[in-house]
Amino acid sequence: MLVTKTFLDEDFLLQTDSARTLYHEFAKQMPIIDYHNHLPPDQIVADKTFENLTQIWLYGDHYKWRAMRTNGINENYCTGAATDYEKFEKWAETVPYTLRNPLYHWTHLELQRYFDVHEVLSPKSARRIYDECSEKLRTPDYSVRNLLRKMNVEVVCTTDDPLDTLEYHQQLATEGTFEVQMRPAFRPDKFILIGNANFATYLQKLGTIVGFEINRYDDLTKALRARADFFASLGCKLSDHGLEQIYAADFTPEAADSILQKALAGQTLSQNDILVYQSAILHFLGTMYHELGWTQQFHLGALRNNNARALRLLGPDTGWDSIGDWSQAMALSKFLGRLDEYDQLAKTIIYNLNPADNEVIATMIGNFNDGSIAGKVQFGSGWWFLDQKDGMEKQITALSNMGLLSRFVGMLTDSRSFLSFPRHEYFRRILCNMFGNDIENGEIPSDMEWVGQVVQNICYNNAKQYFGF
Repeated sequence: MLVTKTFLDEDFLLQTDSARTLYHEFAKQMPIIDYHNHLPPDQIVADKTFENLTQIWLYGDHYKWRAMRTNGINENYCTGAATDYEKFEKWAETVPYTLRNPLYHWTHLELQRYFDVHEVLSPKSARRIYDECSEKLRTPDYSVRNLLRKMNVEVVCTTDDPLDTLEYHQQLATEGTFEVQMRPAFRPDKFILIGNANFATYLQKLGTIVGFEINRYDDLTKALRARADFFASLGCKLSDHGLEQIYAADFTPEAADSILQKALAGQTLSQNDILVYQSAILHFLGTMYHELGWTQQFHLGALRNNNARALRLLGPDTGWDSIGDWSQAMALSKFLGRLDEYDQLAKTIIYNLNPADNEVIATMIGNFNDGSIAGKVQFGSGWWFLDQKDGMEKQITALSNMGLLSRFVGMLTDSRSFLSFPRHEYFRRILCNMFGNDIENGEIPSDMEWVGQVVQNICYNNAKQYFGF
């Protein structure tokens, strides 16, 4: 007789006794190092409390907006002027239609873990859930810092532009009383993408911050190094890049300087000009990260802002991006190889958005793991459209087949929401289930002490050692 499991019970996603043991006895209690996210530092410093569930859950969440639009919900209830409760009602109306989408799991995990609400969200339960959760959110126990404590978070690495003052990181460091580390991460893509319309404006702003005009390529590299040193002084250990693909054309600093001057003079750049400049500055940044002892991260393959009308009306990062299909292997090999040739390759994490590239990335990292650091070059966790059950399983399988899963630095939220930390639990349950199935199938030994240690390493210990937190 087929036994139907209870939805999202304590053994959610854990299909075997071995999986249940690995999760409950080894993975569950490990602290969280969230080494890549987009959390607002000012809200951590202010220890913000939210007025209601919509404010913490729906503001800025383009995952939910996409689902609502697909369900026929008017934009007024996503990014528009509808009241907070009206927006929540429309989300509750959409949730039952998200079955088999990760949003369904995330929604109910977050309700359970943060609010102890075990009811399924639907139009019938919307008012009760909204009122109960909103009432809790208005209390000090649900301030931002206490939400991080509740999830056993040890480190958060925000994502910060070189133009940022990092004033909130400085304030938290001066305060010195919050036990969760908040570290900046350096994201200088504005100074790589020379074809963007605002590029010259960004250079002018950077020059103002560093105290000298940026008219030449050497000025720019000097300025970026000054900002990186400032970031390092506040505990930065990582950089991050969100690029369509790696840039690795042949270049010289002289060619990059000439192209930069053309851009500043308002001249039209050819596609080759753009590629040569981007290749030069990206290589410079790679050498700088190595010198600083940082880890460089590359999020590759997003095709952004596909809907021109939505971009014009709503701006970027509002839910109109998708998976791109650029060729990644050759340029990535050339970029990493140039750095490695002179032993200037920093610790590196490569995330891909197209699952067709899983095996490409899984094999590429092995070309540059030189034995100097365990897992020096990493295949990053399932990202964006791939941070769901199928995407994580495929990333884990590719890495297992072609590299060392046991040296993997694990999961991250990549989120703007303080309610997203159950994504670490989601990953851990999936990981334990895969190891558990292998044990039950006789594919790996039933050595819980060792397999449990490997699980704990992937969940926490590897990241702590790798990043030096």
